[in-house]
Amino acid sequence: MAGRLKTKNFLIERRLADAARGDGRACYELGMVYSTGTAGVVLDLIEAHKWFNLAAVSGNHAAQECRAQIAEDMSRRDIAVAQRAARDWMQLTQRRAA
Repeated sequence: MAGRLKTKNFLIERRLADAARGDGRACYELGMVYSTGTAGVVLDLIEAHKWFNLAAVSGNHAAQECRAQIAEDMSRRDIAVAQRAARDWMQLTQRRAA
């Protein structure tokens, strides 16, 4: 059981590292994880929307569709929070890259 948890944490950490380098596929995968509550994370539509938004910015059409689908189950405030989180992530990763 502990081995599986370590593997799940490693996979999430790896995707976060890839996303920080601008990998749109990693952003999409994180969106999937948070929108379904898999890989040891709690279902979180705000976090999922953020990751789908970041993937969509990189041109991922599936992410655009997923973002639209989960937005139907979110309040306007939640969407605004998710959008702000995506902007903050982009600013943070751009500063690190500079």
